[in-house]
Amino acid sequence: MSEPDLYLLGRAGPEEERLKRQIANLAPDSDQQLERIGIRPGERIIDLGCGPGGVLHLLGKRVGPTGSVLGIERDAHFVDLARRFVASHALPQVEVHEGDAYDSGLPRGSFDGAHMRLVLVNVPQPERIVREMVSLVKPGGWIASFEADFLAHICDPPLAAWDRLLAAYVAYSAARGIDLHIGRRAHRLFREAGVEALSTDAIVHVYPPGHDRRPILRDFIANVREGLVGEGFVGRAELDADLQALDRHLADPSVLVTSHLFFRVIGRVPSARPTPHGQSVCR
Repeated sequence: MSEPDLYLLGRAGPEEERLKRQIANLAPDSDQQLERIGIRPGERIIDLGCGPGGVLHLLGKRVGPTGSVLGIERDAHFVDLARRFVASHALPQVEVHEGDAYDSGLPRGSFDGAHMRLVLVNVPQPERIVREMVSLVKPGGWIASFEADFLAHICDPPLAAWDRLLAAYVAYSAARGIDLHIGRRAHRLFREAGVEALSTDAIVHVYPPGHDRRPILRDFIANVREGLVGEGFVGRAELDADLQALDRHLADPSVLVTSHLFFRVIGRVPSARPTPHGQSVCR
């Protein structure tokens, strides 16, 4: 059964444009992670929650014309955007289908690898998506996860308005069962799903003036502002005043802004599982 659309940030025009910018913003970090996997030409890969493009072009180039990449995205408009994105990169080996990451309906163990970026930080019950992702990979195949943790997202000098806005956003997310610190737990979710040979690294960036992601806290607040006000997490006048203070702060070139802490997890689906007598059988 398909889940209702629980994506935290909605799918209005501003979020669509942010996700389009994110394709380029995060490409170097994602490409570095994919390089570590050692993807071979001819592999069959699935990308869960690909949005309007994500890393489909990076995966498509790595599998080459003899491989295939399937992007799964639940929003029909984003599916159309992703298909256009793939066409613009001339990658016929990449397809995009409308589907649900909680329950894809795809055959178990049918992919050589599975990838997911910044999905778990925006949805409830992330462990269910992790289990679905792992189940789609062949024994011995790989998984790759790229997830955010809001721990490192700070500004300096500090700003009371920043702290209030971030606290309201964290509370709004938690009320929906969404953990904005999921990045630090991602390795554990995959381990609990049976993934082995896990390796994890973490990266953080400084966003200078003019960087697309310097105002990302403001972008997130703008996407959910009606919910924040309507559900009583913050008053409208206070929200507007804090956003104005945030804008002034971000415009100051002496203010330092750091990214979220991005956790990159890579692992392998076991090629065999132990029997009750300690022997192994092929999966």
